[in-house]
Amino acid sequence: MDQWSRGFARLARLGVFSGLLLLVAVMRPAQADDRDRLEAFLNVTGFDVALDSIALMASDAPDMVGIRAEEFGYRWKEVTEEVFDRARMRGMALEILAGTLDDDLLDHAVEFYATPLGQRLVEAENRVHMEEDDTAKREEGARIVAALREEGSPRIGYFERMNAAIDASDSAVRAILEIQFRFLMAASESGVIDGPLDAGALRALLWENEDEMRDRMAASTLANSAYAYRDFSDEDIRAYTRALEAPPMQRVYELMNAIQWEIMANRFEALAIALGTLDRGEEL
Repeated sequence: MDQWSRGFARLARLGVFSGLLLLVAVMRPAQADDRDRLEAFLNVTGFDVALDSIALMASDAPDMVGIRAEEFGYRWKEVTEEVFDRARMRGMALEILAGTLDDDLLDHAVEFYATPLGQRLVEAENRVHMEEDDTAKREEGARIVAALREEGSPRIGYFERMNAAIDASDSAVRAILEIQFRFLMAASESGVIDGPLDAGALRALLWENEDEMRDRMAASTLANSAYAYRDFSDEDIRAYTRALEAPPMQRVYELMNAIQWEIMANRFEALAIALGTLDRGEEL
């Protein structure tokens, strides 16, 4: 499941789960005009593609429980397409955004991302989100980072500031661990894992490597940023960094991150339950 800690240059971070749940509890139903505006928001910011990319992580899930996806035969593809249905995930995001994203924050984000620079950034980020070869991205990004360090480029500092601004609450690692926990507990309850799991022992085991995971994520995120924005100028990167450091934009990202992670946790719980209904060894 360590693969889940990679591949998010922009949206792989979480606000606070409890804060999101509180907001969800008081949100209002989306009206038609609100929904149109929110769908436009998803598109202009690239959040829609970030949500779609959650499905690419499905192939890593069986590894966490010692199973190969091939063991489920043709049914694996059917189940993952159903669980990670793009329309469903976008609908979940829209319903939550309808009760949490006020007009001022929406307008602030759209004002930046609708600019020529903003749209170029979204195009680049969308392309990286949907590239399936994480190893190639990571290796090329690491090579770029090494070259930037050698030449003393200011881009390294901008990338570090950018990533700090996106995850202002420094909670991405805790989010990943929480998702792993929820997936494994659901897998245990659905019978995918033999015998029940002790929740307290599982939490202790997962959180034991929190600091190490944080270091790996920092390096991975830096490499991903270097890869995603390799064709942008220093001036472009500086402008993006400043835009992300603005308090309203940080609030927007807190919401988007929280929503993305909650949807991811929800869908992987659903996948764990679905795995319990499948027979292994079916013909491919």
